[in-house]
Amino acid sequence: MPVEHAPIEILPAGGLLIGDRRVTDSSGGTHQHIYPATGRGTIDVAMAGPAEMEDAVASARAALPGWRTTPVNRRRDLLLRFADLLEREAKDLVRLGTTENGAAISKARIHFGASVDQFRYIAGWADKVAGEVHASWPIPGIDYVRAEPYGVIAIIIPWNAPMHIMGATLAPALAMGNTIVLKPSEFAPFTATRFGELLLEAGFPPGVVNVVPATVSASQALVRNPGIDKIHFTGSATTARSILTGALENLTPVGLELGGKSARLVFADCDLDAAIADATSAALSISGQGCLLGTRVMVEQSIYDEFVSRSVARLESAVVGDPMAADTDMGPVISQMSCERILGIIDDAASNGAGRLATGGKRLGGELSDGFFLQPTLFADVPNTSYLARTEIFGPVVSVMPFESEATAVAMANDNPFGLAGYVHTNDLRRAHRVAGSLNTGVVWVNGFCFGSSIPFGGVKQSGFGRAGGRQGLDEFSRTKTVWISQ
Repeated sequence: MPVEHAPIEILPAGGLLIGDRRVTDSSGGTHQHIYPATGRGTIDVAMAGPAEMEDAVASARAALPGWRTTPVNRRRDLLLRFADLLEREAKDLVRLGTTENGAAISKARIHFGASVDQFRYIAGWADKVAGEVHASWPIPGIDYVRAEPYGVIAIIIPWNAPMHIMGATLAPALAMGNTIVLKPSEFAPFTATRFGELLLEAGFPPGVVNVVPATVSASQALVRNPGIDKIHFTGSATTARSILTGALENLTPVGLELGGKSARLVFADCDLDAAIADATSAALSISGQGCLLGTRVMVEQSIYDEFVSRSVARLESAVVGDPMAADTDMGPVISQMSCERILGIIDDAASNGAGRLATGGKRLGGELSDGFFLQPTLFADVPNTSYLARTEIFGPVVSVMPFESEATAVAMANDNPFGLAGYVHTNDLRRAHRVAGSLNTGVVWVNGFCFGSSIPFGGVKQSGFGRAGGRQGLDEFSRTKTVWISQ
């Protein structure tokens, strides 16, 4: 069936949100949003230039004194009210999510639900964050530590899962009394804009959250702005290095949630059906465009051939097509440039012997030819030192390789510059704990996947530092102050 056109009637006006003002005539010009499923433009999105970015920071600073002193029960109630408004807009927000990045609507629905849950979960913490009282010596006194907001936080989010990431970052930042300048990707600005509108409707004061898609120069101006008290960035390591360079000017603290090349260790004693389903889902989920997806798959030699053949069959039976259709497993990748980049990686790996191309590797034609659709792809016999195994491809490509022993598998998994997530499939409980403790990652999932609001998430090595989610997510957006009072 042909792909339906993007539902332009539900798109928010393509302007910036600074305080309670919609700014459409901005110095950064406009960016034409392209619907990845058709390759056709939707609307022109206003882009902040340095001047508008300065205005957004000033708006956040003006709102900060009132917001940081807002009683915690009031912050709690506003977060809960906002979550209710999100649910009221569920149908349109899910469609917006699919429209902006092409994710299958089933996946957009999951990202939306996760965001709602994050706001409700964090609302429950907003009135419960407490300090500590410490012993005082050698001089008697009372020493206590309290959590305080940083102030104005620049939150920079990517295009692949903006609703989920906004839940994990906006909610704790707001709960702790910070004000925010939110810079969404120009590729996926719609849900961020709608979130900003609904925050105002919920009763958040103007300026507490400002939404500003921006040019490169404006983004650089944001991270260098002395009015920013912390930066939280989710995205690539390349962009993170540029942000760190900009933050150096004012010694602005930075939290980074970066890429990954997550290893999935599949042992012979596992539930093989479940392991195959999880491994192939990593390619299909948002077309493989996720930092935590376990697409570097290491399989014990005795089950290796069966794993590969059955994984190939499952990928070849997946429904790739209209992301708005309920039965679609995988939609397009984000852009023509991404499509060409991923195909180039596949072609280079196939021609240079970096594994055996077992399935996929082509762009889809016919009724899907105008969109950015790729076949789900699996390479077998991939060397762990190859580009396929060491680089985040950000596309629907799974790399599979055999191992002989547990020690070898762990060594292979850790031999990578990234350290975001790891996956272990085994029915041996002792092995599960042993391997999980040995993997040099920020998160390990055993025999499944759960990304609940109570789970802290973040990486090590080149996957960044800092945590989002769970109680630890509140710590990411607050700092401690010590107060000592003489007796």
